[in-house]
Amino acid sequence: MTTTTLASNQPCWCGSGRRYKRCHRLADLDPARVAAEQARQEQQERLAASYVRPGRLSPQRQVPAHIPRPDYALDPHGRPRHRESGRPKDPETIALMRVAGKAAAEVLQAVGDAVRPGVTTDELDAVAHEQCLQRGGYPSPLGYGGTVAPFPKSLCTSVNEVICHGIPDSTVLKDGDIVNCDVTIFLDGVHGDTNATFLVGEVDEASRRLVDVTRDCLEVGIGAVRPGARVRDIGRAIQTYAEGHGYGVVRAFVGHGIGRSFHCDPQIFHYDNPDARQELLPGMTFTIEPMITIGDWHHEMWGDGWTAVTADRSRTAQFEHTLLVTDDAVEVLTR
Repeated sequence: MTTTTLASNQPCWCGSGRRYKRCHRLADLDPARVAAEQARQEQQERLAASYVRPGRLSPQRQVPAHIPRPDYALDPHGRPRHRESGRPKDPETIALMRVAGKAAAEVLQAVGDAVRPGVTTDELDAVAHEQCLQRGGYPSPLGYGGTVAPFPKSLCTSVNEVICHGIPDSTVLKDGDIVNCDVTIFLDGVHGDTNATFLVGEVDEASRRLVDVTRDCLEVGIGAVRPGARVRDIGRAIQTYAEGHGYGVVRAFVGHGIGRSFHCDPQIFHYDNPDARQELLPGMTFTIEPMITIGDWHHEMWGDGWTAVTADRSRTAQFEHTLLVTDDAVEVLTR
């Protein structure tokens, strides 16, 4: 049967199952529409081919026995044995966190120096792993428990549309990519946590602007920290700045308290959450780590239980510091 003999309510000739009038009728009457639809489909296929896909995992890297481990690294499921409160830290813990924060910043710098077209995210993981060991520290992500399995690597590498917690593998960074590298080191009983988004080779202007605004969002959030302020103040400042520049703020992932525990209270929201009423007190330590998107701020999860991507596969960036609330302001421990 030719298309010209089909009635409007008959099944379309293309086999879609839709009625002819709702499917190809207008295209059959207008060849230009057929060409436009073909061009649209080809563009969608090119975009889909550019999305990040899981690569091959290398064997898990080993940590020498003499390096102290966090308690979850001794559990087969990566579960912490205890979780500290979000109360202010004692002076001894704060002194240790300054050292761990400095070490984390150094490791991140070394990883960033290795970012270039042609390098794999697994090779970046090897740099982070070795840099932690050289400082006598344990790479905190390694073996940390998740919904599916403990995290298998020493670094999180989140490329392009990956929001956070990307697992390093055989993925090769290409000219024009952006990649967030998230470093945490466990050193002398405490954790130091920091991350940054790096440009890979020559990057388009839209991605550069995204990275710049995301870096600014972190600084705006830090600027809202002071004794007596509320957690909500941080998120309000970040959301106002990001949306004022036309970007979205991811809601599903938060900053967190940190110290002898990798993650603890308080949760630090990066948007204006009216329930985030906790007061900031001198001696509290936590991270701020806004995740900012060019498009939709909603997320989807890969089957590995770790990798989060933007729902519309638009690019996203992130920056993070570990912070200490002081008597009159804030100290960045991972600067």
